[in-house]
Amino acid sequence: MRLKTKAFWAVGLFGLALWFTSAPRGLEQASWPEQAGDAQRGATVFALGGCASCHMAKGAKGEARLLLGGGQVFSTPFGTFYAPNISPGKDGIGSWSRFDLANALLEGVSPEGAHYYPSFPYSSYARMGTEDITDLKAYLDTLPVVTQANKPHDLPFPFNIRRSVGFWKLMFLRSGPVVDSSEPRGQYLVEGLAHCAQCHTPRNALGALDTSRWLAGAPNPEGKGTIPDLTPGGNLADWSVEDIAYYLESGFTPEYDTAGGTMVEVVKNLSQASAEDRLAIARYLKALPKP
Repeated sequence: MRLKTKAFWAVGLFGLALWFTSAPRGLEQASWPEQAGDAQRGATVFALGGCASCHMAKGAKGEARLLLGGGQVFSTPFGTFYAPNISPGKDGIGSWSRFDLANALLEGVSPEGAHYYPSFPYSSYARMGTEDITDLKAYLDTLPVVTQANKPHDLPFPFNIRRSVGFWKLMFLRSGPVVDSSEPRGQYLVEGLAHCAQCHTPRNALGALDTSRWLAGAPNPEGKGTIPDLTPGGNLADWSVEDIAYYLESGFTPEYDTAGGTMVEVVKNLSQASAEDRLAIARYLKALPKP
């Protein structure tokens, strides 16, 4: 009987500890700088961050790419996720402040104080700078309003317990650099804003990026083939810095092949970056430590 009682209390205490440690913890409002955003710079942040690729209607082209009503479907081993509406209206994020957007991007916490699931790549965006976030909000506020309610995620138990995401964050959410690099701008873009690792890095059993195999290639989430290995000795081993930068601009490889799959969207976004930013990404990749 004593053993059963002890086991009961041990389980209860563990549950309470898990509950309290998994509570959403956002930024301190007082720590967020008051500054005006620049929508023109925000347009570049928007492109580098690949925002339209997830939040527009699938296959949208031209101006329709700026209708960010969400709804795209992302099937994962943990359930099905639906991209939300991030247009500047009542169904989207029209009521959000710059602070609210920062809390979402850096901490994965909603204005209501709930955890976002890491299908939203805040584990990369956590490295974003305050100026970029402020500029991004200024740009998002200029886009068309889309009237479309968000569709709830379809997740089985226990993944539908949103509070459990807090425990995931305690284990895996980090904002510091992943590798030592002499290319700070390239590092900021690859590890943070452009969130390249979300596709190019393998994941562990809990869906977190395996940083011990940083950018070493991963299974294709669409189910066919693999995402390329970007480390020295990987798929880009024979590419020069200029080859990589040109590929990110044009989608053409040194072998006269073209980008395919989800990389088409990435090239569409990065082609809007400055030539220096594309070179910075390329220099970072070529300087990665050998695995």
